[in-house]
Amino acid sequence: MVMDSKLWFALFEIFKMGGHARQVLLGTDDFGKLCGESQQTASRRLLQLVAGGYIARELTPKGQNITITDKGMAALREVHAALGACFEGGAKAVFINGSVFSGFGEGAYYVTKAGYKEQFSEKLGFTPFPGTLNLKLKSADDVRARNGLEAMPGITIKGFVNGERTYGDVKCFKVLINDVEEGAILMIHRTHYGQDVVELVAKDQLRKKYGLKDGDFVRIKALVD
Repeated sequence: MVMDSKLWFALFEIFKMGGHARQVLLGTDDFGKLCGESQQTASRRLLQLVAGGYIARELTPKGQNITITDKGMAALREVHAALGACFEGGAKAVFINGSVFSGFGEGAYYVTKAGYKEQFSEKLGFTPFPGTLNLKLKSADDVRARNGLEAMPGITIKGFVNGERTYGDVKCFKVLINDVEEGAILMIHRTHYGQDVVELVAKDQLRKKYGLKDGDFVRIKALVD
């Protein structure tokens, strides 16, 4: 099977969003940023992938729901050496996609507490920047992926008691953010956010490091046993 390299990389971006496992809600503007191309070019890539039978597309009032077809998966497997970690046995990958938004600063409150801070460094392998990156999840499938992740054991940051109040446990999962940045999702029980929001921590300030602003698309890949 011969496939244009630019189309393959466009298909690979959809794969990294979880499009091989479920429908992903995808706008051409976000897709263009992921591929490093204009919105018009990204739209053309999607149409070419549909025409070639590599993806299935469902138009909705909120945007396009995209799924990789069997033919698309076959094209990805042709470069199995590059994607071996994704296709071979081992840890299960959970994919969650969202958009950056400005939050209430709840995550920063927890990250800076001494009772949690040492545990974050020990159990996550890095000292988190004193703040979180907040994501509004893109679709109902992303919410389900988030809830499924929360039901798994994860890494527990133990609660503690000080002179102010009692602090509960915080569950974490190590993640890869936009394929390059190691971080973690915080599952905070006492929160004002709904299940359509996730809070991320990392060693660096992600907004500044990657020039992120409200509305920017971010994808997360969590590996769980």
